[in-house]
Amino acid sequence: MAEPLRLKARSASPGIASGPAFLAEEPKAPSAAERPDAAPASQAVGGYGALEKAIDISIGELEHLADGADAESRDIIDFQIEVLRDPSIAEATGARMEADENVVFAWVATLDAYIGELEAADEEPMRARAVDILDIKNRVLGALAGTPIADFPPGSVFIGKDMEPSRFLAHDWSKGGGIALFAGSTAGHVALLARAKSVPMVIGTGRFSAADGDPVSVDGNAGAVILQAGSMLIPPLVPAQEPAGDTQTTGGELRTADGVPILLSININDPAEIDALDPATAGVGLMRSEFSITSVADAANEERQLAIYRRVLEQAGDRPVTIRMLDIGGDKPLAGLEDLPALASGLRGIRLLLARPEIARVQARALLRAAVFGRLSVMLPMVTFPDEIDRMRELFREEAEKLGRRALLHRMPPIGMMVEVPAAALMLDTFGAAAFFSFGTNDLTQYLAASARDDIDADAGKAAPAVLRLIAQAVKVTAGKPVSICGDMAGNPSYLPGLLAAGLRHFSVAPARRPAIRSAIIGLNADGTRAAGE
Repeated sequence: MAEPLRLKARSASPGIASGPAFLAEEPKAPSAAERPDAAPASQAVGGYGALEKAIDISIGELEHLADGADAESRDIIDFQIEVLRDPSIAEATGARMEADENVVFAWVATLDAYIGELEAADEEPMRARAVDILDIKNRVLGALAGTPIADFPPGSVFIGKDMEPSRFLAHDWSKGGGIALFAGSTAGHVALLARAKSVPMVIGTGRFSAADGDPVSVDGNAGAVILQAGSMLIPPLVPAQEPAGDTQTTGGELRTADGVPILLSININDPAEIDALDPATAGVGLMRSEFSITSVADAANEERQLAIYRRVLEQAGDRPVTIRMLDIGGDKPLAGLEDLPALASGLRGIRLLLARPEIARVQARALLRAAVFGRLSVMLPMVTFPDEIDRMRELFREEAEKLGRRALLHRMPPIGMMVEVPAAALMLDTFGAAAFFSFGTNDLTQYLAASARDDIDADAGKAAPAVLRLIAQAVKVTAGKPVSICGDMAGNPSYLPGLLAAGLRHFSVAPARRPAIRSAIIGLNADGTRAAGE
């Protein structure tokens, strides 16, 4: 039987504690429908009045925490209340809102700037204050969204990069438990509180893997964490890397009748659909992130997005996952952004993300951080011109540099594009910055046939010959880069002969369509003709 893993750490509070692991960086990420206490999107976001209300709610919550607290705890809470009442914070947020920035993103950007300054300070006590501001940021964000930060089970060992002081104060430590932080500081408020309340705590473990509920021991005397066999250290910070080559491999054998290998992936709209993966599936060819990030509050919440992407990547194991950035705008609005001028002008997909970089930057950071947990590729929606990819890649590089300065684990994933605009399909040879291409035939068919959204189902069959011809022409100029198809045509067996003849060898379909497409592929030759005897 394998020996438990013992990790060296620094003691922040003496004592020994054992209990089930609570992974703070892997929270359950419920949808809006699963949050009965959440405010409607129309109430969760708004103008300056909504921010003032959220700040008042947060101050009230902190004052409630302070009731009956000891002197040290009260001092910490008073500091946070003082920051929330500081008019300069509200004024800076208001200035961003006057520059046409949504209230949620304005608040996040203002507090992130403050946090960045503290994290870059030379003195450790100043750096330790960053988590206090993070605490304030998340509390107000939760008030804006109607989703307060939940407590964790009594008796648990809290595991995470750091811990917010108010989270410590709100927790019932009478049933035991401890704290193990990947980073942290002995000068931080949580360490001070842990010593005052005799809660065993260690810091500086470095990142390690464990499952929620795994037995964990914290030795605050010797400075160590003891994990069950099978746990492991996660390698240190991975520098941002350039996309490299084809990231797709088969998860099982699938060949055409004449022996040509074919990749068959699935499309998912919800992380729960990852359960449809099986050993014969090549991975996730398309995850539509806008179905999990349904409101402006979600779009501004980096940690919630990270939890969603991490769950999908870890469930996929060694199989690749392609996550498409938010395809919002047009007929797919993001709750809370419906009244913004950018949407009124008809922007959608990458154009909207570039016009509203505050949305793209949060998602980019979450994707960069998630990339270390699996084989992630990022796909850009509704790309029309090559410079759109260049600008988004630059945004990813900028956010990777920021994560590096904060010593947050991250990796640069390959960044490719959805081919759904006819102008792009005709000029794929000019998209040199794209790491891969994936044909989205739903929009490609609509725009090629000049159909209204409501009419596209009726027109799809008549437009199919033109779509197939365009795909065949486009595949010829992709310069050997990975190419796939993830639109509805990929899941329709009647179109498979034409798609194979066009040169496609990677199909991503809805989970329910996978058996039919698999059966159809093995009955066809790679040129789309039927196998002998079929």
